[in-house]
Amino acid sequence: MTLQGTALIAGQASGEVLHADTGLSFMGGVDAATGRIIDVHHPLCGQSVAGKILAIPSGRGSCSGSLVIFELLMNGHAPAALVFRHKETILTLGVLIAGELFHRGIPVLQLDEAGFAALSNVRFARIEGDAIQPTETLAAGPQSFVLPEPDPADFTLAEIDRRFLAGEFGEAARIAARIVLQTAQIEGATELVDVDMAHLDGVFYKGPAGLKFARKLCDLGARVRVPTTMNAVCVDRRQWRAQGVSPVLGEATDALADAYVEMGAKPTYTCAPYLLEPAPKAGQNIAWGESNAVVFANSVLGARTLKYPDYLDILVAITGRAPLADCYLEEKRRAAIRIDLPHLGELDDLFFPLLGYHVGKIATNAIPLICGLEGRAVSHDNLKAFGAAFATTSAAPMFHIFGITPEAVTAEAVLGDEVRVVQVTLQDLAETWEELNIARSPEVDMVSLGNPHFSLTEIAALARLCDGRRKAEGVRLVVTCGRDVHAQAQEAGLIAKVRAFGGEVLNDTCWCFIGEPVVGKSVRNIATNSGKYAHYGPPAVGKDFHFASLARCVEAACTGEIDMTLPAWCRQG
Repeated sequence: MTLQGTALIAGQASGEVLHADTGLSFMGGVDAATGRIIDVHHPLCGQSVAGKILAIPSGRGSCSGSLVIFELLMNGHAPAALVFRHKETILTLGVLIAGELFHRGIPVLQLDEAGFAALSNVRFARIEGDAIQPTETLAAGPQSFVLPEPDPADFTLAEIDRRFLAGEFGEAARIAARIVLQTAQIEGATELVDVDMAHLDGVFYKGPAGLKFARKLCDLGARVRVPTTMNAVCVDRRQWRAQGVSPVLGEATDALADAYVEMGAKPTYTCAPYLLEPAPKAGQNIAWGESNAVVFANSVLGARTLKYPDYLDILVAITGRAPLADCYLEEKRRAAIRIDLPHLGELDDLFFPLLGYHVGKIATNAIPLICGLEGRAVSHDNLKAFGAAFATTSAAPMFHIFGITPEAVTAEAVLGDEVRVVQVTLQDLAETWEELNIARSPEVDMVSLGNPHFSLTEIAALARLCDGRRKAEGVRLVVTCGRDVHAQAQEAGLIAKVRAFGGEVLNDTCWCFIGEPVVGKSVRNIATNSGKYAHYGPPAVGKDFHFASLARCVEAACTGEIDMTLPAWCRQG
């Protein structure tokens, strides 16, 4: 039996097949140093991708999957090949960039539904170009990869694109333009489009390969051509020494961040760039990485961006040009799944990240339209929390909520031609709540807030809950936010109220990156109101988690214990 597919990156490889029907986020799901799968919510948790033919439907969640596969390729712990069921840009681009800049690569193959399913019963296989052949034993043979070679004649290129490709703007810009064109070929695009701004996700230190990548671009003379902001990094750059963070991590983080500033990026260090001014406008073409930011920009602001893999974002920022594909196109923004909610009573803020996480598990690779919230007051903070959790479990670049998000004025305005309808029950949401609440005892040692970074209104809500109270001895409450929001909150007196409560405020970094010593060895249970952190936190810090509303989290900080009952709205009927 030979299975025919489409080689996104051609080549030859042999290996044991590691197959799963659940998408895998390499960021937060795979150890970048060893290749071991660490996502506690994934069926392959505990196994290693190193040297395997990894067959998954697609990636999911973080845009930083490309960064992790890049690290694995550079340190020798990468899979022998990647096989996907759906289009998977993030991981494919990580392989492409490693191959283009450092000659490290593996084959990447896409199969149809029947072919992908057939691999579930295969132990060993051999890939040759577009085909994968099951074998009885581990077959010997060459391991190789061949990068796609786009022909400019196959594209409608602007004069500026040809000048980039000719090297007129330097070697870094030439390489960037070439990879953008390779991306366009993989995406099926024949044109490029101007972008007005960029947000770089992969500016945090995950290993030496990322620093090597950034320094190579600097050495080749890279400079951004459009206004470019930077995502959160691994440490609070102004406090890490005082916090006792290892100089190895702190200094590497500083060096990596400085390299991107050298290329012209603004040192914003926030995973919520939509809180910065100017925010993107409806219909504006932008190039953003960071999964929650991509989803918020497309869905809530009505701006247009691909879900940019780490490292492709900086290359697009260098050229100001992007493949005219996916969410840049009107027809690619339509929903393929309609999700109908049950009757709902009064809701708290936990509802939105919980629903987002659940909807992402349903719409793993398709844009959803959520129905049943019409007429409710839904804030940007609610949509921010929903989008971050949705982007954790789904690979889709956006969502629509009927009557709430700007493009979903009517259902017909956003639904595609073929639509699957899914009914969500309160029992479904209760089960997802149980999935994220893995702590079995009510004790809380730490309350972690700000994933994504808190907005000014979220800090105000926290300050109101903290006002006139004091946290319990032995419990820490830590919130992260961007520098710009921190300055506004400080001026408004909100930071002083949080600190009077005994809370701590960090800038620059995000909970996806925070470990010891900020999260101490003695911490057993962490409470968070973030669906994103409730997912990524357990493998990141090795602690148990409570997932609760902001009010319950603050109450837990005061008492050292959390209310472990289902939210009231989830118990209706």
